[in-house]
Amino acid sequence: MLKEFTNFLKHYGVVGLAIAVIIGGKLNDLVTAVVSGVLMPIVGRASSAAGGDWREWKPELVGIKFEMGKVLGATVDFLIVAFLVWAIAKFLLREEQVAKK
Repeated sequence: MLKEFTNFLKHYGVVGLAIAVIIGGKLNDLVTAVVSGVLMPIVGRASSAAGGDWREWKPELVGIKFEMGKVLGATVDFLIVAFLVWAIAKFLLREEQVAKK
């Protein structure tokens, strides 16, 4: 039974997937820290949203506060992570165009 389980792990690449999830989570933490610590102060200085902290920007419409700052921050984080994943895949796969096979 143990041999069957280890064959399952090897056949479906579960260990590699687990490693990718862990590294991806840490990459997300790093990108969030860079966006919060480096980009946010620059953008906050350039804008007047929420007193300079654009992640805390909460416009109000008909008594409803929308947390647009969090949405914008998550969008910036996602775009940076997506670009980094694309760049790493392009470098590691050494292809002119990264495409699904």
